[in-house]
Amino acid sequence: MHTRPLTQSDVPAMWSINEQGLPGTGQVTEAEMAQLLNVATLARGAFSDEVLVGFVICLAPQADYGSLNYAWFNARYDEFIYVDRIAVSANSRNKGVGAALYQEVIASSTERIIPIAAEVNLNPPNPGSMRFHERFDFAEVGVLHHAEKSVTMLLREPSGK
Repeated sequence: MHTRPLTQSDVPAMWSINEQGLPGTGQVTEAEMAQLLNVATLARGAFSDEVLVGFVICLAPQADYGSLNYAWFNARYDEFIYVDRIAVSANSRNKGVGAALYQEVIASSTERIIPIAAEVNLNPPNPGSMRFHERFDFAEVGVLHHAEKSVTMLLREPSGK
């Protein structure tokens, strides 16, 4: 497995993997995925034999993005790297793909000395994602209730801070 920056040519595969992760990943169209890639500050894909098996998309503060969860962090923190989504194909889960992608986000956070912001669904629950984020030392900093779901807002301070 190797990682590389994502490009627009990866969008169809990204969309397919994102669909496999519903409802935890949040549903988007291919066009919305392409736009998300355009505003991303960090977008990395994990590849096995040149086939995309997972990806992570992160945003800096104040990007042109309408997510309520992202807006919550923008209202409270001046600096962060926001993990909008991390998704791994169904047949590649529990093989270290997500951890490898998160290590790249952590490296960026550490280099820039800024925290990582993310959220995980509480309702509907996503216990696998909660365990994953706990392993990476994320701490809850709030809960946001939407009309149809609730999410826990998580923050991971940069290493060495």
